[in-house]
Amino acid sequence: MNDRQQPGWYVFDYGMVISTAPEPEDWEALEEAAGIPLRHPGSSYWLHRLDYDQGKLDSRQYWSRVLGRDVGVGLASEMDSLDAIQWSHLNLDTLDVLELLHSRGSRLAVLSNMPAAMAEDFAGAAWTKYFARLFFSSGIGLTKPEPGVFRHVLDALATAPAAVTFVDDKHENVRAARTLGINAIHHTPGIDLQRELGL
Repeated sequence: MNDRQQPGWYVFDYGMVISTAPEPEDWEALEEAAGIPLRHPGSSYWLHRLDYDQGKLDSRQYWSRVLGRDVGVGLASEMDSLDAIQWSHLNLDTLDVLELLHSRGSRLAVLSNMPAAMAEDFAGAAWTKYFARLFFSSGIGLTKPEPGVFRHVLDALATAPAAVTFVDDKHENVRAARTLGINAIHHTPGIDLQRELGL
């Protein structure tokens, strides 16, 4: 089978594409453990998140910055567990699309900004069965929308940008991928992903 006949790569973001938004009770559990509010966009949870996703901070360092005090291994592990739980609610419509693509022989990968602790927590999760490759920012050392993230994935997949369809919910990530020649689709949560992909 030559390259033209082989199915292309579909590369999916995780949060808000494969998973749905955290539920209010998830944030409540995380905030109860932290003792401070975290869900609002300007909170310390988000302020230090890219550094955590990129692997610049380990678990204790991240949660110490989030909570504003020194955090031990036990509390850091608890916070990581609660954090993983709140991002573990799967989008059933997306799973249907993954099942369809997988049944057609399409090659699937994940590219997500995700800290190492969460990536480890999700290792072996049921949704990973659809994917031939999993790329997480903490393992790459870069976060989307940095161009180097996409170049890393293209090199690892040994494929041309035009052979990749990338799905993400953030405009800046989609724009960065398109700049490199990747067929990038902006997914709007709640919109039919199958229609967005033209399947």
